[in-house]
Amino acid sequence: MSTPPDTQPDTLDPENWNTLREQGHRMLDDMFDYMEQIRSRPVWQPIPDVARAQFRQPLPRQPTNISAAHATFMQSILPYAVGNTHPGFMGWVHGGGTPVGMLAEMLSAGLNANLGGRDQMPIEVERQVLRWVCELFGFPDDASGLFVTGTSMATLVAVLVARHAVLGPAVRTQGIAASDKRLTAYTSSGAHGCIAKVMDMVGLGTDALRIIPVNTHYEMDIAALEQAIAADSAQGYTPFFIAGTAGTVNTGAIDPLAAVADVAKQYGLWFHVDGAYGALAMLAPEIAPRLAGLERADSVAFDFHKWGQVPYDAGFVLIRDRKQHFDTFASPAAYLRREMRGMAGGSPWPCDFGLDLSRGFRALKAWFTLQVYGTEKLGQIVAHTCELAKYLERRIAQTPELELLAPVSLNIVCFRFRCKDADQVNAAIIVALQESGIAAPSATTLDGKLAIRAAIVNHRTNKGDIDALIRATLEFGDAKIRS
Repeated sequence: MSTPPDTQPDTLDPENWNTLREQGHRMLDDMFDYMEQIRSRPVWQPIPDVARAQFRQPLPRQPTNISAAHATFMQSILPYAVGNTHPGFMGWVHGGGTPVGMLAEMLSAGLNANLGGRDQMPIEVERQVLRWVCELFGFPDDASGLFVTGTSMATLVAVLVARHAVLGPAVRTQGIAASDKRLTAYTSSGAHGCIAKVMDMVGLGTDALRIIPVNTHYEMDIAALEQAIAADSAQGYTPFFIAGTAGTVNTGAIDPLAAVADVAKQYGLWFHVDGAYGALAMLAPEIAPRLAGLERADSVAFDFHKWGQVPYDAGFVLIRDRKQHFDTFASPAAYLRREMRGMAGGSPWPCDFGLDLSRGFRALKAWFTLQVYGTEKLGQIVAHTCELAKYLERRIAQTPELELLAPVSLNIVCFRFRCKDADQVNAAIIVALQESGIAAPSATTLDGKLAIRAAIVNHRTNKGDIDALIRATLEFGDAKIRS
C-alpha cells in the first residue's frame, strides 16, 4: 500500500536552522550591547515622523527576511522606547529589567507553555514563587496566589474574592443586584486609580468607594476612616473592603498598615494592601519594619516588574484564604475535566484562581531573578534607591532655587523650581528634561502645586544621575524665566 502524498504546507520552522541561529546570536548580542551601553543613549527622545511611518503599513501578505525585521527594530523601535532601562528614567515607578530576566523571558518564549492548568513543571515553578512570597510577607503556607499582568489586575482579583466573601456564592449566578446589601469600600486620597476602576468593573460603582483624607505625611487618616465606616453603617450600607497602600504612587507614603488592619478586624472588613512597588521593600531589612501590618492583610497586590527588576509584565496577587479564592473563580467546564493521573492531573489549576485560562510563563523570569540574584542583593537595590531619594532630598535642601513639596518616605521625591508662575515653569522644565535625554521625571500635583516627581527605581541609577537631574533642572529653570 503506497503512502499518500504529504499535502501539509511548510511549517513555520526555518529551512536552515544554522542561518537562524546566527541571526539569533546577532539579535541577542544587540540587546546585550543595548544594556551594556545604556548610559551612552538618551533616556528618551521624540519619535520622528519617518520612524512612525514604518508602522503605518498595510497588512503584510508575503514573507520578509527576519534580518530585515530585526533591522527595523534596531532603527525604529529600540531608540524610541520609553527608556525605563536607563538610569536617568525617573518618570514612573518602572523597574529597569536585567539581562538575567531577559534571558529567562527568551527561555519562556521558547518553551511556549500555557500555565492555565494541567500537570506540568512550569506550574510548579509558579507555586515555588508563591511559597517564596508567602515566606517573604509572613503569610501562611496554605495561602494562594497568582501571576497576573500587574497590580491593576491583581486588585481586580482581590476585590472579586472579597465580594464573594461578603455576598456568598450566589453572587456568581445571581449577581450583586440579587443582594440587599449596599457594599462600600475605603481607600485614601493618595491611592492608585486602579482601585476606583476595579469598583466600576465589579459592578459596585465608583460612588461606593469612599476616599479617605490623608495626613501631612500623605498617609491615610485612621480617625477619618473609622468615621466613614461608622457613618456608612448607620445609613444601612455594608462596609466590606479597605485598601491600604504600601508606597503611594504620588509620594511613596506608606499608610499605617497595622492601624488599618486593626480597623478592618474591628469592623469585619476585608483588608487589602496595594503594594504595587512598596511591598517588595520587605526585601530590605532596614525598610521592612515600616510595612508592619502587611502580614495581617487578607490580600496583597504587587509587581515583580517594579522594585523586583523583573522584565514586564509580572504582577502578583496573594490571597490569605485559599478556599475563598478558589470558590470565587473555579469553573466546572467539561473541557477542563481533572484526573488523578496523566496531563489532566495537578488539580487545582491556576485557572481556578483567576480570570485567565491562557496564561504565559511569567513565573520563570521571577524565579530566575530571585534564584540568580538572591533576596539579599535585591534588598540592597531597594535600599539603595531609597538612599538615592534621601540624597536628592539633601541636594534640594542645599539648593535655594529648589523646594521640596512632600516628605520623602521611600524612593519618590516631589520638588520644584522656585519662581513666579511656578506651575507653568515647572511643567516646561519637565518637558525640557525629558526631551534633553538627560533625565526623565514626571509631573504630579500636590496641594494644588505642580511638582517635578522623581521616582528612583532603576538598579542602574547612582548619585551622578541625581546630580545630573539637579544641574539640568536649574539650567532649564533659569533659561525659562529668562525667556
